[in-house]
Amino acid sequence: MRRTSPLPPTPDPQASGRSLTPEQAVGRLEEMHGAAVEAMRIALRRFLAGGPPPDAAERARFRYPELRLTYDPSGVEPPATRRAWAKFQAAGAYAVTVTQPGFFRPYLLEQLRPLTEDFRASIEVGPSGQEIPYPYVLERGDELDGNGVAAASLARHFPTPSLAAVGDEVPDSLWRFEPGQPRPLALFDAVRVDYSLRRLVHYTGTDWRRVQPWILLTNYHRYVDQFVRWALAELAAADSPWQRLVLPGGVEVERGGDPAAAEALAASALWHRYQMPAYHLMRRDGTGGVTLVNIGVGPSNAKNITDHLAVLRPHCWLMVGHCAGLRQSQAIGDYVLAHGYLRRDRILDDLVPPEIPVPALAEVQVALQEAAARVTGEQGEDLKRRLRTGTVVTYDDRNWELRWSRERRRINLSRAIAVDMESGTLAAQGYRFRVPYGTLLCVSDRPLHGEIKLPGTASAFYERAVGQHLTIGLATLDILRGQLASLHSRKLRSFDEPPFR
Repeated sequence: MRRTSPLPPTPDPQASGRSLTPEQAVGRLEEMHGAAVEAMRIALRRFLAGGPPPDAAERARFRYPELRLTYDPSGVEPPATRRAWAKFQAAGAYAVTVTQPGFFRPYLLEQLRPLTEDFRASIEVGPSGQEIPYPYVLERGDELDGNGVAAASLARHFPTPSLAAVGDEVPDSLWRFEPGQPRPLALFDAVRVDYSLRRLVHYTGTDWRRVQPWILLTNYHRYVDQFVRWALAELAAADSPWQRLVLPGGVEVERGGDPAAAEALAASALWHRYQMPAYHLMRRDGTGGVTLVNIGVGPSNAKNITDHLAVLRPHCWLMVGHCAGLRQSQAIGDYVLAHGYLRRDRILDDLVPPEIPVPALAEVQVALQEAAARVTGEQGEDLKRRLRTGTVVTYDDRNWELRWSRERRRINLSRAIAVDMESGTLAAQGYRFRVPYGTLLCVSDRPLHGEIKLPGTASAFYERAVGQHLTIGLATLDILRGQLASLHSRKLRSFDEPPFR
């Protein structure tokens, strides 16, 4: 039925001085962010068509919304909670700018509800002083190509990305409390999140919205081949919980289709165009799918991709890749479960100094060992012969063997059992960004014992070991999916943390 008069406006709790509910707050964030983005898009289209640039009043609309919570413990007994997140360290105001609130809605509600229910925090939403850089309102990123307008001209009239405004001061404990100013509510503000969302598209070749909360990171493309084969088989199975596979370049394979057509579609993905191609397998039950990223070789790549994945607040990332075994008792194809890391990669030394211990997370370690037992069918001493726990050395030099005489004493003192180039960096990044992490490596060579990678033996090893190794990683994530409440551990959070996970 057609309405003849407009509906009365919805009462605004904030206008009357009442706190917003979490649902109202997220709704307000979506409205304000959407209005700011649309206002800038309109101004951009007009300017590119030869019209006037935005004036000061119009440009004032190009701002991120701010989410602010106030905690007043007077008259309220603080709850006794063992939860690692969604709690306040001190009374006062906490604030953060927010981007893409529609996408982050489940996460925002998950954080806000216990803060209002347990601590009776009040919620406000309003405009911030942080401008949205104009590239971040462009959906594809190429909308301005070939329009004849120089970037310098756009920069004179529209907000541009400024590296001075992007940083990790909060996760790196470099922020300073200023009297009268709010404390940080979350690890990352809006401009830092938007920066990383665009970087994820660039490096992985897929929409950042497709990244799943359970992440496997590997350093070899054969794991990708095995993952795609397994994913296609799952999508073809009638009782599978998986719904869709998204490949680099935006190629999507849906469940229930012709298997031969699905395989051909997957083979058409142009993964080689992207530096760190990502593959996303989504579930139908809402518990979160799996993303596999081939990060390539080296600690720089490992830091790069996790700098950006961290803004999505994943539940866990695991490294499943190859390593060099250091012990005489190890064999090619054995597994290494890292309990500690000797970080010789140097890439994070200023942010997480080497003397800072990066602990193994009990929940992840137990899940990895349990998954290995399930997949291999080995228990007790049989599993111990195949799966070694201990310290992994992470180098920034692939040819570390050439300086073995200088590294021998340090490796001996560490009691290390394996060498790789990414695990220590990924663990340190998980520790730094409060993302649960773990490492299960497969021994592909033993250079100190005469077993180096040769074309024939390497191929035989890869064919035999990669499938089982990947299956263990996937089984681990299945186990952790059922332990989510205990996974976000307090050992990753300090005494002075933002309330949001």
